[in-house]
Amino acid sequence: MLRRIMVLSALLLTSSLAQAVVLRDDRQIEVTIAKPPQRIVSLLPSLTETVCALGQCQKLVGVDRYSNWPESLAKLPRMGGGIDPNIESVVAAKPDLVLMATSARGAERLQALGLNVLTFEPRSHADVQRVMHLVAQALDVPVQESDRVWRHIDAAVNAAAQSIPAQAKGQRVYFEVSRAPYGASESSFIGETLQRLGARNILPASLGPFPKINPEYVVRAQPDIIMVGDSNYADMSTRPGWQNMRAMRTQRVCHFKSEESDVLVRAGPRMAEAARLMAKCLIDKAVDQPKGKP
Repeated sequence: MLRRIMVLSALLLTSSLAQAVVLRDDRQIEVTIAKPPQRIVSLLPSLTETVCALGQCQKLVGVDRYSNWPESLAKLPRMGGGIDPNIESVVAAKPDLVLMATSARGAERLQALGLNVLTFEPRSHADVQRVMHLVAQALDVPVQESDRVWRHIDAAVNAAAQSIPAQAKGQRVYFEVSRAPYGASESSFIGETLQRLGARNILPASLGPFPKINPEYVVRAQPDIIMVGDSNYADMSTRPGWQNMRAMRTQRVCHFKSEESDVLVRAGPRMAEAARLMAKCLIDKAVDQPKGKP
């Protein structure tokens, strides 16, 4: 009888170990996930959207205040911002996995409280593919599903690029991510998408993915097209010298609604939709205004 109990215990232990997954996050910390998580808290919109794209939305028990897609998330508890999560709310939700930004505060504290925490901050296309693969592993989703989602994104970006006529290619673009202002350079996932669409970025990769820039830099660069969210566009013309920029004078500015801006600035599964929005801007602003003419 004792022998049978020992054998059964060994089998259960072997089964448990077989389910365990060890992953290295963007802090270069190894996290062991003993079994597929059933209660997930996601504190970064792009990670929230990745969980849902992998078919695991129903396991979310809390999100940050900015996670707003898909609509089913509306009923979930909000647990602070992505950078400053509400630790007490997260702990109270009793998650078996917390996903958050590498730049966010609180990861070490949550770990000290016994929670499994994975931090990621995708900044390039390769990062998005890598993070999607790691999240799939963490959630015990077949790798093939992660690959399928990425192939859809990649194919959609290619399709958007093919939709752009020759006269709309080669335009110099300034993409503003947020106030201060912060722009998206060539090395960001936004910059990579613009490059694949045949546009040229006025912010070089050497500045880092999302550099804070002097507004005069943009004036000197004289972009052919400006892409910006509605909230930033409102006071853009009051910046010194901007009202006289060619792109501003000729209304070659695409200012996106807030829900469109959300799509554009999130490094996740909706990059396919983002590519279509950028492609439409390049086409619309090039039709009657060839590049380089005022």
